[in-house]
Amino acid sequence: MMAAEHQAALRGRLRHDESMARHVSWRTGGPARTFYEPADAGDLAVFLKQLPADEPLLWLGLGSNLLVRDGGIPGTVIATSGALMELVQIDALAIRAGTGVACNKVARFCAGLNLVTQGGETWPLVRRVETIDRHGTRRWHEPGDFRVAYREVHGPAEEWFITVELQLQSGDGAAGLARVKELLERRNRSQPIGLPSCGSVFRNPPGDHAARLIEACGLKGTCRGGACISTKHANFIINSGDASAADIEALITQVAEAVEQAHGVRLQREVHIVGVAAGGVQS
Repeated sequence: MMAAEHQAALRGRLRHDESMARHVSWRTGGPARTFYEPADAGDLAVFLKQLPADEPLLWLGLGSNLLVRDGGIPGTVIATSGALMELVQIDALAIRAGTGVACNKVARFCAGLNLVTQGGETWPLVRRVETIDRHGTRRWHEPGDFRVAYREVHGPAEEWFITVELQLQSGDGAAGLARVKELLERRNRSQPIGLPSCGSVFRNPPGDHAARLIEACGLKGTCRGGACISTKHANFIINSGDASAADIEALITQVAEAVEQAHGVRLQREVHIVGVAAGGVQS
């Protein structure tokens, strides 16, 4: 916790015992002991400098791939969505974006500048990234400073992304916007959009789809408490209205065990599970 005399220097929003159900797309989960929404990157640096060196930190974006257990977060949550919102063109073929900017907004911004991407992966477009550490020190890194795996990027310990510069190509912005619209419409047709979920719960195993394996086990529509496997897409778990985080975690475990028993495939979670259980146990 920060000393009270330092808090006046902050320009962001500092809250205590903040319900994480308000900030994750599953709409469930316990409270964060400390919750901070920085005004900008400079304010974030000031905040981090004032934290104890051993304070547990959780960085929160849109909250769409996160399950917070019912006992909450016994540390500090830093919410970047709506905070690190810089989005500018820096030269004819490059943009700079803060990590608080949603991907679809970046795509529309680029299309409006007649800048396009080739392929579906973001990392090959990265020119450089800016990070911040728990002491508030900001650094720029080249892509070669990181090790990239499937949907994972590993870099210097205890440094977190706050800004990215992307190198793009000139192209047809109108066609780019049409592609964005088509992708969103396809997602809306195939996924339970509008219902509380985290998106895909499991990664697709090599050469297969998690949804196919789950559906083949006859698990569509299966519920644990208020948590149910979507009848529209088997790799989505829906909060039907009163699901606890424990309900969702139990259903995730049930699915993984059923698929492994039936198909010999151990599904890997896409969603990150954090915090402590209602009884105060962290696993």
